Amino acid sequence: MFATNAKFVRASVFCAAVSGALLVAPTAQAEGTLSASAAVSNMYLWRGIDLGDGSPAVSGDIKYSIGGAYAGIWMSSGDDTLGNEYDYFVGWGTGANDFIFDISLWNYNYSDNGLAGNGFNVSDDTTGELSEIVTTIGWKTIKLSYYDNIAGATGYEYWTLSAGIDKFSATLGFHDPDGSNTNDMTHLNLTYSFNDRISFTASKVIDQDFGKNDPGATDEDLLFALTYSLPIEI
Repeated sequence: MFATNAKFVRASVFCAAVSGALLVAPTAQAEGTLSASAAVSNMYLWRGIDLGDGSPAVSGDIKYSIGGAYAGIWMSSGDDTLGNEYDYFVGWGTGANDFIFDISLWNYNYSDNGLAGNGFNVSDDTTGELSEIVTTIGWKTIKLSYYDNIAGATGYEYWTLSAGIDKFSATLGFHDPDGSNTNDMTHLNLTYSFNDRISFTASKVIDQDFGKNDPGATDEDLLFALTYSLPIEI
């Protein structure tokens, strides 16, 4: 309980700091940037898992950025269990001499109000009940990211290590659902970006604590995702 409260305090302090940056930044720069994008894919590929169970997904986002701080909303269809998804995010990033640092807070919401009935520690799907803090450090194209759940899935952690060369990139992802080194899952994503709009991703579970036939096991079939994305002028 005390650890959970401490996480909420850290999240509150972080949100206050980023909100302050969004308000103060105009004094340092003339104006911020409002951007948006949309994408369509043959599946909702999430951290090595097809959340849509074979259904296609349409997604989009809108973001306001200024002085390294940013905030916005990301939306997607295609989650077969929880319904349409809309996520609020706020964050701050910086970089120098090929090094980068970024930290953001994400809050996940779903149209079917199905969180409480699908293993999440929530009473209902209301804003603030399923949230993560995402921290990324990187050098050139190499990035290490840590996803720390602060509400709704107590103990869940997720790590990624990614790198890219030209049009190719690879991401190694590690799920730790309960922080106990049990029920873990590791996956590998390989992506080829044909151009700025079209990309192909092959994803494979390469290790998991569950056996293939266990009820909690993740499908180990090789997944192929084709995604078409485009910016939206505002």
